[in-house]
Amino acid sequence: MSQPPTPETGVPTCYRHPGRESHIRCQRCGRPICPDCMRDAAVGFHCPECLAEGKRSTRSGRTAFGGLRPTNAGVTSFAIIGINVVVWLAILVTGGNGSRLLDLLGLRAKGFCDLGNGLINVTVGQAVCTAHGATWVPGVSDGAWWQLITSAFTHVAPLHIAFNMFALYVLGPQLELIVGRARFIALYLLSALAASALVYWAAPEYQATVGASGAIFGLMGALLVVALKLRTDVQGILVWIGINFLLTVSVSGISWQGHLGGFVGGLVIGGIIVLAPRGPRRTAYQVVGMVAVGLVIAVAIALRTAALT
Repeated sequence: MSQPPTPETGVPTCYRHPGRESHIRCQRCGRPICPDCMRDAAVGFHCPECLAEGKRSTRSGRTAFGGLRPTNAGVTSFAIIGINVVVWLAILVTGGNGSRLLDLLGLRAKGFCDLGNGLINVTVGQAVCTAHGATWVPGVSDGAWWQLITSAFTHVAPLHIAFNMFALYVLGPQLELIVGRARFIALYLLSALAASALVYWAAPEYQATVGASGAIFGLMGALLVVALKLRTDVQGILVWIGINFLLTVSVSGISWQGHLGGFVGGLVIGGIIVLAPRGPRRTAYQVVGMVAVGLVIAVAIALRTAALT
């Protein structure tokens, strides 16, 4: 409703400042507004009340599965790539395969005493080992729990990190755009932990496992679930997954445990994200589901630790 002209002047006045003449009207409600009350809009000017109402009624952009739509879907993937590259360079400059950082960050079920010259002792503990001047190489069951996640950011071979980071560069932005940044980060980290849990259970106890491959396989699994949910063509995804699993079982030195654990984790977490029912509680269902996955992984790790100790 427009502000009527004053009887004295016949000129419209600002609805918020009756003593001020106004020849500009709000583009939404039509009321006269003075220069102090004018707010820039896409078309013309709005009054303060209409501007506030517009902000309240405009919802933030959301992805198809409830996450906030990122303005730049590559930021998280590039940040993860940056962390991996920094860790890789640090290992290279501190000795490569002989780096102490590699001993600390790589995933190993049980620790051992490094006597030097390729000799190890697995029968003594850390105190005895260091008391005799040898180097203790820690494992998860001995308290190096951080290896469960740091191993997913650790590489030595140039081809290893190059392949993993290229896969992350291809898959990461797509998934982040589809599910949102917070859900993508949760997916990546939980997939990495699921991979580490299976490595912890099934890999040789004193063997070190490193690499982001488990998390990458988790992204593949989640992307497959998303494609099935959206009823898109999954042939290309299945071919890529098949090739990577074929390489896993045919090339020596590749951790099938990490790849399988990460892939299963990605399938489960992806399912939680895309199958959560629509509505105001969708985020709550997704959070509860992912917390439950985290608890299952934690219980598996605890049981394995108890068995080894």
